Amino acid sequence: MEALSAERPLLILWENAHWIDPTSRELLDLMVARLRNLRVLLVITFRPDFEPPWSGEASVGSLTLSRLDAQAGTTLVERVAGTRLSPAIAERIAARADGIPLFVEELTRALVEAGSLHDEGGRPALLSIPPSLHASLLARLDRLGPAAKEAAQIGAAIGREFPYELAIAAAPGSEAVMRDGLDRLIRAGLVFRRGVPPAAEYQFKHALVQDSAYGTLLRGPRRRLHDRIAKALRDQFPETAERAPEVLAYHLAEAGQSENAAGYWLEAGRRAAQRSANVEAIAHLTRGIEALRSVADSAERNRQELALQLALGPALMTTRGHDAPVAEAAYQSARRLSEQLGDDRARFASVWGLWLARGSRSKRVFRQELIDELFTAAERLGDGELLLEAHHAGWATDISAGSYISGAEHVRKGLALYDPVRHRSHALIYGGHDPAVCGKGQGAMMLWLLGYPDQAVREARGGVVIAETLSHVPSVCHAWWWAAIVYQIRRDLSAVLDLAGRLLAIGAEHGLSQYQHIGGIVHGWACADLADIEEGLSELRPAVMSYGGTQRS
Repeated sequence: MEALSAERPLLILWENAHWIDPTSRELLDLMVARLRNLRVLLVITFRPDFEPPWSGEASVGSLTLSRLDAQAGTTLVERVAGTRLSPAIAERIAARADGIPLFVEELTRALVEAGSLHDEGGRPALLSIPPSLHASLLARLDRLGPAAKEAAQIGAAIGREFPYELAIAAAPGSEAVMRDGLDRLIRAGLVFRRGVPPAAEYQFKHALVQDSAYGTLLRGPRRRLHDRIAKALRDQFPETAERAPEVLAYHLAEAGQSENAAGYWLEAGRRAAQRSANVEAIAHLTRGIEALRSVADSAERNRQELALQLALGPALMTTRGHDAPVAEAAYQSARRLSEQLGDDRARFASVWGLWLARGSRSKRVFRQELIDELFTAAERLGDGELLLEAHHAGWATDISAGSYISGAEHVRKGLALYDPVRHRSHALIYGGHDPAVCGKGQGAMMLWLLGYPDQAVREARGGVVIAETLSHVPSVCHAWWWAAIVYQIRRDLSAVLDLAGRLLAIGAEHGLSQYQHIGGIVHGWACADLADIEEGLSELRPAVMSYGGTQRS
């Protein structure tokens, strides 16, 4: 956007922002924030229930689009009809449409196609006007014939936009019949086409057109259609299934295959978490858990829910904090399921999650009991990966209790087991951050407290290097947090302020309330006088309110 606007003035359009996904919303917020000094006009359309945070900014203006008045509605009727109408007919259509432009247009087209505007002598006819936009669209689909209606139903089941090849693969009849139906929809103005078949992409004129076509499907045919779409995606478009497993999950769920859908929701959640899209990850994983509620109890069904709950825990911790009740609930469910299944490895992961979720508000004795359980399980299984995470819990518990010598020993033993390739996935399972990043950061703090300030700085910097190499945003935040602590106790205030700014920015950008909250605290540490303290509090309050509410504030 910046590069293009430097060359020439730029117009950017966003339609229907009320349906925006979280990651696109982040992009839109970033774009709005940068507009002040750029030659850009950004136009965004949305329904009244969408509440943008930037509506009150100086560079932002708003325009409420009212319904068409009688004169404008009549003019639109005449333009769409393409013929001279009597004022009575035009006014009657405009009145029934109630000033809604899409209804005016669709109602007029429906009557023109039905030949209902004039009688055989060319005189104005008595109009049989559909009572609603939905009824008007259904009437138009019916008049276009069975091929067009079926093409609209198939396209609507795929989505607002749908590719030609997928629509053909999902069609029960011949390609010729499907193509004829698509052409009829295009001529009627209900669907637009980009490109030429078989590389063509189709788009419904409006979401209401898609909804109307989809609403004509009864439950049985709808499920069979989604089943055909899912099979086509899996067999003929494997790259789509691999790149966007949530699409396949949706069609499987709509086909009534909840257990299969849950597996793809799990994959979608893991992929989203890997790229730090934790809001999307939570949505995918939650849908997977909900899908399994309709599945009969069995070992396989419980294994799937166990995997979903274990993936959900870290994503919830990353976005809502380690002590979030929803995160603890996910780990409690995982522990129950792992005990039912006799899965020691999964039980280890669930106990580790409970240690983190409940540890900050539990007594040292309780935390130590959980750590003992972790070491017992890891040693019984003879698993170095689990032993690494037992040490991870051990050093974090020791530093909070002031046991720095034993904590440093946990760090030494844990990092000796760490491999950046084999253990890359641990950040998605245990607490939402990389264990080596945590070990370096907390190890740096303990080194300083034990009297080794120079070694502490080197250790903290080492943690930052590991985190930035992994390109895992929560791990990067974790490394900056512990580095800021070390710089603070060394009185390197410029370094503290730099890291605080980074934490606040990246926390806001990725919706990481925990690290946004920490960034505000770190900024407060570095304040030198009352004015700076007030500035630090102004940075801190929004983050604290979103993270912990009025009690923390």
